[in-house]
Amino acid sequence: MRSAAERNASAGEPRPRLARREFLRRAVAGAGAAATFGLAAVSAPAPRRPAPAIDTHVHFYDPTRPEGVPWPPKSNETLYKTRLPKDFRETAKCLNIAGVVVVEASAWLQDNQWILDLAKDDPLIVGFVGHLDPAQPGFSANLKHLAANPLFRGVRFDEAMLAACLRQPGFEAILKSLAEQNLSLDVVGGATMLPLVARAAKLAPDLRVMIDHLPFREWDADPAAMSVSLQEVAQLPRVCAKVSDVVRRADGHLMSDPAFYFPVLDRLRDLFGPERLIYGSNWPVSDLVAPYSVVHEVVAAYFERRPVAEADGFFWKNSLSAYRWQPRGDAAKLLAK
Repeated sequence: MRSAAERNASAGEPRPRLARREFLRRAVAGAGAAATFGLAAVSAPAPRRPAPAIDTHVHFYDPTRPEGVPWPPKSNETLYKTRLPKDFRETAKCLNIAGVVVVEASAWLQDNQWILDLAKDDPLIVGFVGHLDPAQPGFSANLKHLAANPLFRGVRFDEAMLAACLRQPGFEAILKSLAEQNLSLDVVGGATMLPLVARAAKLAPDLRVMIDHLPFREWDADPAAMSVSLQEVAQLPRVCAKVSDVVRRADGHLMSDPAFYFPVLDRLRDLFGPERLIYGSNWPVSDLVAPYSVVHEVVAAYFERRPVAEADGFFWKNSLSAYRWQPRGDAAKLLAK
């Protein structure tokens, strides 16, 4: 249940990179600058103090455990390190991150409880999206047990799991059960997953659905087609866009100028509206592309151009509506303002 980048990391492969010239050619082709990645003529304004944020997509794991971890692989030197809340705090210091939603990348059932145990005494974790397979025996009982913890906020399905589940007659009841328990559904995949997401969302109209890791990599190759592919699912009012895979490399070079990404962020805002865009970093998988500070800076610079209410929505208020995360630690102070 991992993103394309996570799956590449499992195989010890870097994220796909385009030659710089080809990347830029694609960025300005097709639907025009407003619907593509493109180079803006104006530089981004100097950012003020970062807006307070809830990072809704981080992974915690510890390869030094006696049982080890199923992911990431030892061969990936960037990711195969202990990644715990203290490591995130050090990585994101000075960026005003008030809390995180952990998304489980391990397929081991017991690792759901491992994260909840980790969260028990650490208020940085305000929510947890678990890994449960509806095709496995005991799904309902396991879901009920985990959901008894208020930090457990939902489950994540990848494209293959979603496709298989939609072929099962009982899946509609499972989706409605998630909604009834005030839980959400994260979905991870690519453009071919979007019709499946639309089907699932229509089966359970009250279910809150998060599309992970937008803008998809397919956007780079064909921005106009990608925009069209998102239109149907973006019209569904409880489907949100988790903007957690923005930064790119071209010909081995990090594209660090925030203005480079403004057109695609504009288009996502047009599609989903400012109320359904959610901040996520995909840390530490994001380290395969850029430091956390750059991942944050790109979107922070974009929202410097938008009204303050939109910035607050993107960085924390929209995620509160989407996940119903628990106000604890510094995150509780956001609600007290």
